[in-house]
Amino acid sequence: MAAKKKARGLGRGLDALFGDVEVTPAAVKSKTKEADASDSAPSAEETVPEGDLRYIDINEIKPNAGQPRKNFDEARLEELAESIEQHGMIQPIVLRASGHGYEIVAGERRWRAARMIGLKEVPCIIRELTDEENMLLAIIENMQREDLNPIEEAEGLKRMIDTYGLTQEQVSRGVGKSRPYITNSLRLLKLPEKLQYMTADGSLSVGHARALAAIKDEPLQEKLAQRVISEGLSVRQIEKLAQESRTRITARKTRKTKSADEKRVETELREALGTKVVLQRKGAKGKIEIEFYNGEEMERLIDLLRSLGNI
Repeated sequence: MAAKKKARGLGRGLDALFGDVEVTPAAVKSKTKEADASDSAPSAEETVPEGDLRYIDINEIKPNAGQPRKNFDEARLEELAESIEQHGMIQPIVLRASGHGYEIVAGERRWRAARMIGLKEVPCIIRELTDEENMLLAIIENMQREDLNPIEEAEGLKRMIDTYGLTQEQVSRGVGKSRPYITNSLRLLKLPEKLQYMTADGSLSVGHARALAAIKDEPLQEKLAQRVISEGLSVRQIEKLAQESRTRITARKTRKTKSADEKRVETELREALGTKVVLQRKGAKGKIEIEFYNGEEMERLIDLLRSLGNI
């Protein structure tokens, strides 16, 4: 299908955005200084050759509506703004035409930082992209730069699937990540909202979050998340507790689905042996568990069973 072809082609990531364009620090710094002293910004209505480096009026640029990144660290933006002010913008912003202006495909942090220091023009590359390509490239850029928190990344991947009907395999090829990586990322969105916030702000590692997502009991998820923070539980410990939780749930389901005959047998054995008896069946097979609480009771039960069998 067509979507598969696009995803495969866009898997080149940032190379697909920038192509062979190079911007030297000296040239950019010189041009940005000229931009501060000039009001002759190129109009967004001009025909801009595909892939050419242009200096665009910063006010004609708007953020990407499909930007997967929701949070921008102010301190890091200030650091980037200071770097741009000292050295110029080394890498151009990638845009696509949108109405009477341009929409950012990649480089929103650079655009925000440039606004902070009052730049009037910024170096840009114009690309002709569909909405699908725009979203995919925005996600690829952020993932390759590790600019997204785990929840933002998962939401971006899910949006690609829900909005454009891509399969996980197509998304995997498009963003250059393995299929299990995509699957595990999407599982984070099954966490309660509170735990998603904790994962987004780094209180929980991705490993802890994935282990917690395997637990179906929401109160237990939140309880264990707090223990991760307060006691420093490891991912392996969470996985072990998750497995124990699944075992308990399975045991409860087994008890709930017992037939009247099975329950009657348990009752009769409990009365005959004077202790708790659990009957577990899987098809024609099964087992009977007889509980004891000390050595004397174990000896009593053994003697009783021997007498019943004339051993």
